[in-house]
Amino acid sequence: MNPDRRKFLKGAGAGVLGGAIAGATTAGAIATSAEAGTGIGQEPAPRVRFHGPHQAGILTPTPSSAAFAVFDIVGHSKTGLIELMRALTDQARFLTTGGTPPDLGPASPPADSGMIGPTINPNALTITVGVGASLFDGRFGLTGKKPKRLKPMTTFPNDNLNPAECHGDLLLQICSASTDTTFHALRTIAKHTRGAMQLRYRIDGFTAPPRPSGTPRNLLGFKDGIANPPVHEAATARRLLWAAPDEPAWAAGGTYHVMRIIRMFIEFWDRVSLTEQENMFGRRRDTGAPLDGSAETDIPAYAKDPKGAVIPLDSHIRRANPRTPQTDDSRILRRGYNYDRGIDTNGNLDAGLVFNCFQQDPMRQFEANQRRLVDEPLVDYISPTGGGYFFALPGIHDTTDWYARALLTGR
Repeated sequence: MNPDRRKFLKGAGAGVLGGAIAGATTAGAIATSAEAGTGIGQEPAPRVRFHGPHQAGILTPTPSSAAFAVFDIVGHSKTGLIELMRALTDQARFLTTGGTPPDLGPASPPADSGMIGPTINPNALTITVGVGASLFDGRFGLTGKKPKRLKPMTTFPNDNLNPAECHGDLLLQICSASTDTTFHALRTIAKHTRGAMQLRYRIDGFTAPPRPSGTPRNLLGFKDGIANPPVHEAATARRLLWAAPDEPAWAAGGTYHVMRIIRMFIEFWDRVSLTEQENMFGRRRDTGAPLDGSAETDIPAYAKDPKGAVIPLDSHIRRANPRTPQTDDSRILRRGYNYDRGIDTNGNLDAGLVFNCFQQDPMRQFEANQRRLVDEPLVDYISPTGGGYFFALPGIHDTTDWYARALLTGR
């Protein structure tokens, strides 16, 4: 082992664990989809496949628990960055596959915290890694390899951003079917990458089962993410989701990830009449149907309502997705989570939405949508406070591959 790698792994036990990981990846069948959250006494959710052309956690069905952890990379060595990505891959591969951590002996710290038991059960765990524009600032010799559309997050007119919770070198989106599984994964990764990356900010999220059916609801009581594009269709995914052909060759199979922390003033919202709430969204709260429809999947007939007599012209759904040929290419894949941070210094509930969307081009898609939403009526009840733009790396193809290998080695 070379001195740089020895220094990086010192005290973490990652070298021993890495050997266990390599053997664990071939043991047992790996599920290709995840169930919604599990509760006490229920069987763990299926495993989600780790290897493939795209990372899991993008098209994967949304489980009940998530953590979004943004890190700054410590140091300026490309060798150190490579070792970090290798170690991060080792941990993600093992945690999402499962198995028994190795016994490092009585004189060493345990290989695992034990908080989810002696054997790691993945429980629908996915770990999705994205990199921010700051990773390409010259520290690691990557300036000429930055994805073409990657930049710091734009500040929009209705934003109230906290600089301490914006941007960052690396984003981990960790999702699973239970809170302890999610936290265990974050804790384990933090242990084995200590000294190589430092947590900048973090926010945890949750979803609830659909009530009574269909799309889950946000904390304002409305169904969130009804109108996602059909990215399970290959042609749609190539056009709206995966990296465009003009991106650097290493980026093939990746996508742009926008993460936004959006606080909701829910005490204020709860004093607004239902009719006014529904007019702001353009949908019924109970069914999720557009105001001119009866089911959440109904397509609003804007052409028959040109003056907004039924669905107001400034409603959220009408501005976000006007459903015109000109705006068809601006659709995004939403994957949102609710959050609850307790109370603020004034005793108000600090809760809202961890908004996530994936797309081929954040300017053509997310920013175009956001510009249409400037000064919509809903802005009196929500306040974006943080987040960033990241490029979700291509998938890990096999047991010899690791995160960002093509970026960092050219192969």
